[in-house]
Amino acid sequence: MPANYDMTVRIGRYHTCYGPFSTWRGGKEKVPTAMCRKVAEARDGGEIEIWGDGEQTRSFTYIDDSIEGTLRLMRSDCELPINIGSEELVSINELVDNICEIAGKRLVKRYVKGPIGVRGRNSDNALIRERLHWEPSIPLRSGLVPTYQWVEEQVRMVAEGIA
Repeated sequence: MPANYDMTVRIGRYHTCYGPFSTWRGGKEKVPTAMCRKVAEARDGGEIEIWGDGEQTRSFTYIDDSIEGTLRLMRSDCELPINIGSEELVSINELVDNICEIAGKRLVKRYVKGPIGVRGRNSDNALIRERLHWEPSIPLRSGLVPTYQWVEEQVRMVAEGIA
């Protein structure tokens, strides 16, 4: 067992953090910003490419909740690993539908082969509720609005040669 050198340690296990100012292109982006980019780049009535069948499920945590959870964990006496993630589970299809509504676009989903990861993943927040008396509370839709607006602006600036 490694020595801890008398250091106090906290372990947060994050569940797909997203929001404005995150990576939005280049292959390293998370699903919410990747889908925001795809919707922003598509013309109304066009297509959006989705890896797999879109039925895989995930939970996504808005950056403000991730920061708040981190601060609460660091200020606590909890030495157990804690999930910092939303329990709001959605399919990729539902995620895309939400982003399309925010963008005011109607897009056709085109399913293609690609990495899909596990079929479903969600945060179990029992421990964070018990130990920190808190859990992430920003609904996916509320976090997607500023995220989409920011990604859409980035796409526009690239298209105009500004960025």
